[in-house]
Amino acid sequence: MVMSVLIKVSDCDFNYLKKITNSTQGNLSVQLKKLAESEYISIAKSFENNYPKTKLKITKKGVLAFENHFKNLKKYQNLDL
Repeated sequence: MVMSVLIKVSDCDFNYLKKITNSTQGNLSVQLKKLAESEYISIAKSFENNYPKTKLKITKKGVLAFENHFKNLKKYQNLDL
């Protein structure tokens, strides 16, 4: 779900993604860490009005991986089992 949200927006912050995916903070943090390690997303941390701000953005590698996954799902859907 995280990747399907990020592919539709130029970037978003952690709280928006947490709300839209209905995830807990811990669960979302683990997912984001794994996606960042795979270089599918970039994470930029900063401060805004003395509060931490985490910006998330899908990378080119992430877009390609998402599109490839989606193509494979479509192929699977069309299998005559």
